[in-house]
Amino acid sequence: MKSKITYWKEADGKYLGYLNDYPDHWTQGEDLNDLKAHLRDLHQEFSNHELPGIKKMEEIEVG
Repeated sequence: MKSKITYWKEADGKYLGYLNDYPDHWTQGEDLNDLKAHLRDLHQEFSNHELPGIKKMEEIEVG
């Protein structure tokens, strides 16, 4: 399974990012690998539980 992410490097050298399916929930890492590990943890948590306040995106058939 794959999930798209958005990330960037801050001036202090740390990386910030989020899962594109959950753009309201950012996390950070000391380096890119650390950030990806945190994002994997978030994906697992958000996918396996119905958490209050977690917005989800989905496509529907409209025509």
